[in-house]
Amino acid sequence: MSPLSNSFLLGDDNAIAVYCGSSTGREPAYAKAAASVGKALGNKDRRLVYGGGFSGLMGAVSDAVLVSGGRITGITPRAIFDAGGEGTKPNLYPGSEASCSDQVLVDSMHERKVEMAKRAAGFIGLPGGFGTFDEVVEATTWTQIGIHDKPVVLLNVLSFYEPLRQLIKNSIEAGFIQPEYEKIVIFVDGPANREAHADFDWGEAAVDAIDDWRIERAKRMSKTMFDWTNCIDKVKNGQPRIPVHSLERTCMVQA
Repeated sequence: MSPLSNSFLLGDDNAIAVYCGSSTGREPAYAKAAASVGKALGNKDRRLVYGGGFSGLMGAVSDAVLVSGGRITGITPRAIFDAGGEGTKPNLYPGSEASCSDQVLVDSMHERKVEMAKRAAGFIGLPGGFGTFDEVVEATTWTQIGIHDKPVVLLNVLSFYEPLRQLIKNSIEAGFIQPEYEKIVIFVDGPANREAHADFDWGEAAVDAIDDWRIERAKRMSKTMFDWTNCIDKVKNGQPRIPVHSLERTCMVQA
């Protein structure tokens, strides 16, 4: 890995990564919120960076981006691509078939997360399962420890992310998360009336939250825990440092 570039730290100003389920979920409001996000990205000329799936909430987002004239970069592990994708098609836009402006194939789920993160200036989390949780939490961690400096916005459709908000508060109270890091994650709650969630403009609210966070970031000095420019495989003092995989093999042999 080369030293972290400014483009990785901040991302492409016009690209936003969206994490969401490959299924539609049981509530119609989830797919409608996903479509709202896609519409907002397309209308605002923000490139969608996502997992490359054409089904579930992934399909709802990507279809809406294309219908709105937007651009898409899909990051897909080869195993998933070769199997024909994941999840079930939401069919919010009959007759439309999502396609990626750019399709990037990677070898692992971890590489997918890295490629998505380095292309985006911010992250939007819609409802989803374990994969979505993993992506949202890792993107948050990377902001906390300074690998990148980007906002994570969670759309709390029908209070979906309320348990995560409470978990963060519990961890702060227990002394595992410093209080200042609570603001790394931005929760968009929508209308107080849950019945209005299906028609709320989640996309507009999400993009506005990302833009507001980045404006505030520009006003403050960025302070990080670690210096990520000093990578483990970077040449230092004329001598190449030992790659991580070599260290792992050495530890295994010594054990």
